[in-house]
Amino acid sequence: LMPKYKANNNILDIDRKYYKDCTVSRVTGFGMQFMMLELPWLDNKPNISCIPEGLHAVKKRMSPSKRYEVIEYVAIKGRTYIQIHVGNFTSQILGCQLTGDGVKDVNEDGILDVTNSEKVFNELMSKTPDKFMVRIRS
Repeated sequence: LMPKYKANNNILDIDRKYYKDCTVSRVTGFGMQFMMLELPWLDNKPNISCIPEGLHAVKKRMSPSKRYEVIEYVAIKGRTYIQIHVGNFTSQILGCQLTGDGVKDVNEDGILDVTNSEKVFNELMSKTPDKFMVRIRS
């Protein structure tokens, strides 16, 4: 899962690997390298699928449900409120993306999880501007 393209200072690159029960990515950009956990690809269906590959605009915004600032995708066709936020397990995802510094089956349910999510998320929030682009590819 190494990036195939030259890094861009204003883009967060998400390089995916798809599994039956989840999607795991290596993320690079803004001087960081970390892991990301998403739901499996299920045709972009709301709440149960990861979002499509491509170049997407994101912005920071206060999440009323989470009660902290998150990174939210601006326009994903057929989807709303898709965010990058804190979490470790696919059971905590409704189509969003979770940050982590490693990948392992923490809760022993047979599905990969991410570790140290809050630490990585806080670093990501401190290093990114209020608006930027995310490039998702496999």
